[in-house]
Amino acid sequence: MTKVFNKVGIIYNSDFFEAEALAKIIQLKIDNSKVSSIDNFLDDIDLAVIIGGDGTFLKAARHYCKNDIPILGFNIGRLGYLAQAKPQDVDFVIEKLNNNNFEIENRLMLKSCDKTALNDIVIKGTNCSRSATLDLFINDKKLCSYVADGLIISTPTGTTAYSLSAGGPIVSPMLDCFLIIPICPHTLNMRPLIIPSSEKIRVSNHEKDANLNISFDGQNEVISEVDVVIEKNENCAKLLILDKQKDKFYDILKEKLHWSLSPKK
Repeated sequence: MTKVFNKVGIIYNSDFFEAEALAKIIQLKIDNSKVSSIDNFLDDIDLAVIIGGDGTFLKAARHYCKNDIPILGFNIGRLGYLAQAKPQDVDFVIEKLNNNNFEIENRLMLKSCDKTALNDIVIKGTNCSRSATLDLFINDKKLCSYVADGLIISTPTGTTAYSLSAGGPIVSPMLDCFLIIPICPHTLNMRPLIIPSSEKIRVSNHEKDANLNISFDGQNEVISEVDVVIEKNENCAKLLILDKQKDKFYDILKEKLHWSLSPKK
């Protein structure tokens, strides 16, 4: 592995009891590697191996995008949609890395309020007991007002997450676009919208004295008293994808979301 990655960081989520043990097993198989918990990121590395669930992976993606460090996930959570491997796949992963049998995919990210997101940015009113009226502007031109529980601004990567649950389409991560999906809109004529990633999105609360609750990948949250502007992040998340297959995205859809499969009798 030293031919490709000189320094490997193995970062685990201590909330999973088996995570640290798996990290140490992987460390024994990789020269010049270090182990740390998700609470203390290792930065002087060429590759980050992430052990945990999807939340762990998203947190790592937001951190490592700043330094263009690729990330590879081992899932020990529930779904692990973004992870490439399971604990029993350690030897398989090492072999793929040693043989250079992988590719690095650049995944679009969002930015707003000095924060980033790989999956999505969700905007809601601060009063969770009723719908909010949210004004949407594209390139500073007002497009419409949504009466809804909120808005999801999603990357293609995030279209298999919250966006999908809210009725949004599945979009290939190879497309250069963002999605705007209303959450439980109080009308039948409001549908998901796909726009180029070069567009500037601005959302404001129609009730000028009301705040906005903004969450990033369902983890970091901020309260804004003014409009929120969402744009394409200048940095991309670099996902290490095992096997150089052009259709890997569709394979994962079938494997983890059971897409296109008939119900079992």
